[in-house]
Amino acid sequence: MPVQVKLPTILRKHAGGEQKVTADGATLRDVLGDLEKRYPGITKNVVSEDGGLHRFINVYLNDEDVRATRSRSFPPSRGASASPRVRRSAALPHRGTA
Repeated sequence: MPVQVKLPTILRKHAGGEQKVTADGATLRDVLGDLEKRYPGITKNVVSEDGGLHRFINVYLNDEDVRATRSRSFPPSRGASASPRVRRSAALPHRGTA
């Protein structure tokens, strides 16, 4: 099912500067996977290596924080919009070599 995804400024570089994109999926996990297929690298700073959301990322589905559902398998409804947001006080993880 198509979902409109509102991208924060920091993720727009992966989508050619677009503020909103469309992704498909029956669950939020599927939507994030589809975003990664369409725009490689877009979920690097959203999804952690263990598959969860980074602690400094909030994702809203129809203005509801998905952390409240405790699951990324929360199914979006038809015409849903998703919006990953970076917390202002958070710094992006450094991915350099040690």
